[in-house]
Amino acid sequence: MPIESGSCASARQAKQKRKSHSLSIRRTNSSEQERAGLQRDMLEGQDSKLPSSVRNTLLELFGQIEREFENLYIENLELRREIDTLNERLAGEGQTIDGAELSKGQLKTKASHSTSQLSQKLKTTYKASTSKIVSSFKTTTSRAICQLVKEYVGHRDGIWDVSVAKTQPVVLGTASADHTALLWSIETGKCLVKYVGHVGSVNSIKFHPTEQVALTASGDQTAHIWRYMVQLPTPQPTADCNQMSGEDEVEISDKDEPDGDGDGSSDCPPIRAPLTSLKSHQGVVIAADWLVGGKQAVTASWDRTANLYDVETSELVHSLTGHDQELTHCCTHPTQRLVVTSSRDTTFRLWDFRDPSIHSVNVFQGHTDTVTSAVFTVGDNVVSGSDDRTVKVWDLKNMRSPIATIRTDSAVNRINVCVGQRIIALPHDNRQVRLFDMSGVRLARLPRSNRQGHRRMVCCSAWCEDHPICNLFTCGFDRQAIGWNINIPALLQEK
Repeated sequence: MPIESGSCASARQAKQKRKSHSLSIRRTNSSEQERAGLQRDMLEGQDSKLPSSVRNTLLELFGQIEREFENLYIENLELRREIDTLNERLAGEGQTIDGAELSKGQLKTKASHSTSQLSQKLKTTYKASTSKIVSSFKTTTSRAICQLVKEYVGHRDGIWDVSVAKTQPVVLGTASADHTALLWSIETGKCLVKYVGHVGSVNSIKFHPTEQVALTASGDQTAHIWRYMVQLPTPQPTADCNQMSGEDEVEISDKDEPDGDGDGSSDCPPIRAPLTSLKSHQGVVIAADWLVGGKQAVTASWDRTANLYDVETSELVHSLTGHDQELTHCCTHPTQRLVVTSSRDTTFRLWDFRDPSIHSVNVFQGHTDTVTSAVFTVGDNVVSGSDDRTVKVWDLKNMRSPIATIRTDSAVNRINVCVGQRIIALPHDNRQVRLFDMSGVRLARLPRSNRQGHRRMVCCSAWCEDHPICNLFTCGFDRQAIGWNINIPALLQEK
């Protein structure tokens, strides 16, 4: 009789092991299918007003959640087995290293000390590997009052930018992809003026610091300066909105967004021609802003340049080159001749025009994706937001690294800082709007419940600190702007 070699025997054992493993997988899959079928039968047997498609979707989602936690449980068991194995190995190594006859108590103490260190390392590694899952369930402890006050509906396409006038009467301005810019009464939500001078998407709107003049940037490769004259209507009593915390949330379908065909801007008096047109760019003008004093304006374009203009003559004063890709935003300092420009090249640049004879530039590198905006705050700080899901606070005197970093779960769009209270409003691609302080502490999240809040991407935010009714405005691609009342003293007290 032939004798089976050791290698053949081990190969046969490995084959049998694989076969038994495949059978166990089939049994597991079969049991999961039976369990899913049983759950479906139980769900169908219950009285429910949900459509069958919705119920099936919920069942599939719950099944996915169950599988995720099952995988985590299996990982936990494997880690425990590894700990036990390493404990045995450490105990053996401790006895071998000593060489002498160690008492049982000494060996136990030595192994216990090594095991505790190893267990701590394993716990740290495991915690780091699952931090993303855990962070998705975290909620802020802040119960600040964030109340929706007014919705401004009238655009026929998404709204890219929102701004508040700096002069009386204080009005709200919105810039939209429908080629128009609208001015609104903050108290009544009534459209006051429609600017129709652009032939492309209006990407930005900013108000002159001392006059009733607006600056708009457009996809038609121009920036327009135009004058408006408005008279505010008498405020009407409005129904009291329910106060709610920023932590309540429900998912709302895109089908529920406002219908642009029934807009309230059709009876607005139009402004058809600008006072001045700035025409030096060779690509989309994505943003524009006034320099301090309002005698000069800066524009940012997809042609990778920013231009500085003399407002009175419309002449190009400086062409700011250096970015490697399209610009996404520009912002000016409220009291000094400083400009920041952000770009898709993952950087933002600080341009200094305080010395008339020269202008210097500093490059800030710290993001890993498009820098969507960079804005000035009080003192010598700049805040930048990015598609890499982070917001960074910088000190202009130390450009090497940020002094604070805020990590989020979604790309960040055009941010805005409440200068007096040092609060940052973060609009996100995932329809959220979050509030943080300058040190990176999360203060609140604007509510999205009872069909209130944005239903699509939130593009921009703007603070209005002195207004008694609304002190924060947001706009999004759901074609509406929203005015909020944020209880800022409560935020700071809780912080």
